[in-house]
Amino acid sequence: MMKFFKIIIFITANAMFLIGFSVSAQTLPVKNYTVENISVEPFIDSIKRTGKITFKRTLNLSFKAGGFLKRLNIDEGETFSNKKLLASLDVTELKANKNATYARLLQAKRNINRTLSLLEKKLSSQAELDNAQTEVDVARATYKVAFYNLEKAQVYAPFDGVVVARYTEIGELQYPSNPILQVAALKNNLVVKVALTGEEISLVKLKQKVKVSLAHLGDVEGYISKIPAISDKQSQLFNIEVLLPETLPNINTNKPLIAGQIAQITIHIETQDYIYRLPIAALNGVDHQGNALVVIKKQNKLIKQTFDIYKVDNNYLYLQANGAVKPLDIVTKGWQHLSINIDE
Repeated sequence: MMKFFKIIIFITANAMFLIGFSVSAQTLPVKNYTVENISVEPFIDSIKRTGKITFKRTLNLSFKAGGFLKRLNIDEGETFSNKKLLASLDVTELKANKNATYARLLQAKRNINRTLSLLEKKLSSQAELDNAQTEVDVARATYKVAFYNLEKAQVYAPFDGVVVARYTEIGELQYPSNPILQVAALKNNLVVKVALTGEEISLVKLKQKVKVSLAHLGDVEGYISKIPAISDKQSQLFNIEVLLPETLPNINTNKPLIAGQIAQITIHIETQDYIYRLPIAALNGVDHQGNALVVIKKQNKLIKQTFDIYKVDNNYLYLQANGAVKPLDIVTKGWQHLSINIDE
């Protein structure tokens, strides 16, 4: 939506008296004013927000089988490398169960051999042989489960990461699927979550580059990795995620960024509107219709001309191009000392 801004400026009587005289550029010393060539450009707006660093994904680690926790080699906030042993159970019971299931498997195999021998002497039947074979299959499956549970009595790191939370202590009885640690990967997993309005969310897109300002680290380049399909029910804002780069400057892998730290993001948005971007000092004043008054150099003469104001900020004045494509020579400094006609 096109927005226009009106500025009210009080012009003194002396300043009003200056308007109405035409002066050739050649009759004035060059040092009294500065002319800049201003080209037409698309208007680039920016969205600035402050958000918190967090992990895009976290993972809860747990044991497959129950037992008492025997070892815990990591704690909250500590980093670990891929395939490192993080925790293990007391496996006395699990080993005994594995050995028992293996003994039953051996017994089932002996039974099938005995049944085959009896069947050859016609002292058994095919049905009894089928039952013996089934017992072998069941015993083998039970042994595989016991062996698997014994293997899963140890938890190894699935990636290079950091411990986010710890839920247990040495000696505590662990139950299957109950988490013992919450971990997060360090690579391609750090994001900054920020909230945008409904109007702003329509201006951004996935994979769009974003400048992220991190405390004590300076600026890095991230990109938008998530745009929600629905707003937050309470705030009615859209919480996007900006993924930080895999490698951050001045980051020690033993002391990673901590979730909850503050970061500022800046998203630059290029619109379909074309403007002239002038230093704010080039603004002479505003007429009764709310149009900007600036001094332009045309055919070696200085003329005060009016333009529609697109936007004004602390540093720049944005004039609406209105289909124009040619650059303008605009007096950005020293116009206060000139007496110039207004171009009707």
